[in-house]
Amino acid sequence: MDNAEILAGLNEIIKEATAGMVQNVTAEKSFAEDLDIDSLTIVEIAVLAEEKFGVKIPEGELANFKTVEDMVNYVSANSK
Repeated sequence: MDNAEILAGLNEIIKEATAGMVQNVTAEKSFAEDLDIDSLTIVEIAVLAEEKFGVKIPEGELANFKTVEDMVNYVSANSK
């Protein structure tokens, strides 16, 4: 799975986790500043990403996800 596919999948997950409030997610967008996503929603996004991509995202790793690209890179590096 390449980064574009992961980004597309995360876009769907973020829309679902925010009840459609966040649209047009791009890699460089910041979760907190640009997308106004709080830490609880980040946890939900991570759980959905684990299910969709078959990766394990440790809770301690969540603080490292400042931008959508950070999560894309993590999933890419840790998916089978």
